[in-house]
Amino acid sequence: MSAPAASPSVSNRASANLGVTVGVGLREIWAHKFRSMLTMLGIILGVSSLVAMSALVKGIERGAKEALIAIGGLEKIRIEPQEVPVEQRHLADQAKGVTLDDVEAIEAGASHTGIISPELYMRATLTANGRRFRPYNCCGALPVVLEMDEHVIQHGRMFNEIDDEMARNVCVIGTAARDELWGTPEETGEPVIPIGRTVYINHVPFTVIGMFEHYESEQERKERELAAKQPEKQAATGPARSRGRGGGSHFVFRLKNATVIMPLNTMWMKFRTTAEAAAAESDWRGPAGITDSPTGSPRLSSLEVKLSSVDYLADTLQQIRNILMTTHQGIEDFSFRTQEEWAENIDQFVRNARMSGGLIAGIALVVGGIGIMNIMLASISERVREIGIRKSIGATDGDIFLQILVESVVIALIGGVAGLATSFALLGVIGSFSPTENTPVVTAGAMAVAFGFSAVVGVLAGLFPAFKASRLHPIQALRYD
Repeated sequence: MSAPAASPSVSNRASANLGVTVGVGLREIWAHKFRSMLTMLGIILGVSSLVAMSALVKGIERGAKEALIAIGGLEKIRIEPQEVPVEQRHLADQAKGVTLDDVEAIEAGASHTGIISPELYMRATLTANGRRFRPYNCCGALPVVLEMDEHVIQHGRMFNEIDDEMARNVCVIGTAARDELWGTPEETGEPVIPIGRTVYINHVPFTVIGMFEHYESEQERKERELAAKQPEKQAATGPARSRGRGGGSHFVFRLKNATVIMPLNTMWMKFRTTAEAAAAESDWRGPAGITDSPTGSPRLSSLEVKLSSVDYLADTLQQIRNILMTTHQGIEDFSFRTQEEWAENIDQFVRNARMSGGLIAGIALVVGGIGIMNIMLASISERVREIGIRKSIGATDGDIFLQILVESVVIALIGGVAGLATSFALLGVIGSFSPTENTPVVTAGAMAVAFGFSAVVGVLAGLFPAFKASRLHPIQALRYD
């Protein structure tokens, strides 16, 4: 015969006993409010720091990956000229760098390549309307650069193959160049569209035929839209904070806004100079002018290749390396940079930040657990006679053990809830000075983990005091003074 099922009254009594135990624990905590608050402080700091750390790292990760997408994603390979290795220094005169000949060779020999964008960069000063502007990027490229660098034309048009072939003095600018040369929308009352206007690039006149859209992070866009809906509040508080702050990933959007692009052939024809002069005037933005390779074609500043899929990255890198070693007669005067390296750096940074922040928060939680254990041991010393009376009227060792353990867990859980509330205040302070695109992002998972850790700490901290209390002999406890 099967064993009889447990009586509903038994389970009801168990639930009632647990409820009474929790109630007694809450009354004990309330009776010593200040002591309990000090005990919870370690848990509060641990939980709030864990949530805040997780939110800050998540915000940094989101901002960095958003910027990574803005510059073309993981499918890009960047080929740049470099000095020949030490063992090939005797061949330095034969090194030609990265040239247009390499474009044709890669197109013919490398598989899985989508688009290839040869690019020239130079240091430039733009003048117009009595103002000057020095862009981050003054680039000569083919029309495919629009797709390569994820640019979007908002006004006008992109130059085409005919513009490049005829080396026309036309250019496409970003909103930063417009703002510096013709004024921001706030200054002029409405956005200036400089299509058809003349801008001088290193004293050479160019016609603006297109302007890119304004690039910004998702967080910046939301803040700008919110400011537009609340103009009175915006006027009273000043410009949105996103305009005044920016971190590393924010630089990507500023760079795209401060870009000026002209046809590749135009830059080569209009700004060619000797290699010595270009080297003498070069700075971090690159040479002051464009130089020719020994074959007569321009030395490219970079050659960007976009793959059909990131899955082919390793194979395509090896193919391109083999092709360039052949076309360069074995001289390794080029190097590769991939966005995958950036993505790996982002992931490594996130792992390190989470580990460091988690360790600090863990130490705070351990300290909080030690505080709970200490206060529970003190509480037992004060309640020895009470425990003796309870045992003398029928309370078991398990009842006493559960009573002390529940009190420990209740303290930890209250501290965990307070820590979650404190974390939002802490994040408000951090968010006030952190870069806009790195605004902390609170996730439910981080809150659940932090709260779960507080509960675990409460259980672990209460085990020893609970065991010690349950082992008290009732007669000795009654005699305790």
